[in-house]
Amino acid sequence: MSAGHSHTGHAGGRHRWRLAVSFGLILAFFVVELASAISSGSLALLTDAGHMAADVVALGAALVATRVATRPDHTGSRSFGSYRAEVFASGLAVLLMWGVSIYVVVEAIGRIGDEPELASGTMLVVGVIGLIVNLVALLLLRGGASESLNVKGAYLEVFADALGSIGVIVAGLLVRATGDGVWDTVIALGIGVFVAVRATMLGREVLRVLGQRSPIDTDPREIDRDLLAIAGVEGVHDLHVWTLTSGMDVATAHLVASRDADPTAVLNAARALLRETYSLAHATIQVEYAKDASCHEADW
Repeated sequence: MSAGHSHTGHAGGRHRWRLAVSFGLILAFFVVELASAISSGSLALLTDAGHMAADVVALGAALVATRVATRPDHTGSRSFGSYRAEVFASGLAVLLMWGVSIYVVVEAIGRIGDEPELASGTMLVVGVIGLIVNLVALLLLRGGASESLNVKGAYLEVFADALGSIGVIVAGLLVRATGDGVWDTVIALGIGVFVAVRATMLGREVLRVLGQRSPIDTDPREIDRDLLAIAGVEGVHDLHVWTLTSGMDVATAHLVASRDADPTAVLNAARALLRETYSLAHATIQVEYAKDASCHEADW
């Protein structure tokens, strides 16, 4: 016997409009910031523009991923749907953020000993505009960041950009006050380090999902114990719990019932336990009897 539930929607799809509006804002500002970075000679501004470019690609990939994830499967070969596309998009965001960080370090090392002439006024104006754009995008994405790994990846990208804009403003003020271009390089390095840290944190979440580990707030040992406590259940095996994509935790289990147990009652109790206690709305449960030799526990 088995039990399952189909999903009529998922977190990434529900918040797709937030990604679309944020994508438009970030893309428009990226063009402005890149041109300003080249004309002003600011590494901090160029670093932030590079991170903006990563945002543009990451948000674009996130938009494509949410579309792919919600697309119906007409081939019948994708039994789990295409929800993992969102996780791969988050992984791309991680790689892009790391790429920006590495570029900043290499560029900063190359500037050691140089004293570039910087247009601090341009840095300040662009930094303020960038901060405003990023704050608007943050407000849009915040509503979906707690529900979707895909949206969370975009949110962290934009959050890092907001701090990057603040860094550009600080660098512009310091360069204007001291006349020393070294502050531009120092701030740029600070932005790069922060981006690397955020990328590492998001990357760990992505790897957790792709590695099919149990959800971070779910302990399979506790689930095993609670299933075993259901009246009529004598054993539990082949219990697997993993995350398909953000907001979609999946479980499978075989329950060994006593001969006098009502299999329907056992099934309903197990389904209610997983749904209400562990928020596992999509579960496949098989009920078998203790002396049933047709089922063998998996050896992996």
